Amino acid sequence: MPTESSRKKYGRKASSSVKIAMHKMKRGKLKSGGSGKKVTSKKQAVAIGLSEARKKGAKVPRKKGS
Repeated sequence: MPTESSRKKYGRKASSSVKIAMHKMKRGKLKSGGSGKKVTSKKQAVAIGLSEARKKGAKVPRKKGS
């Protein structure tokens, strides 16, 4: 039985969704959901990719409450 730390946290769909978001960001095509402004931050691109993966039902851990 794998331990908590060695278990894979993100599924393939999630990583491919993040990869696509990063690619769009690098090409200048990625826009944020609310304002529609161009995304320039890598962190924001990853967040958008994970959010899209979550909507598709991919294996993504829950967001931590702030």
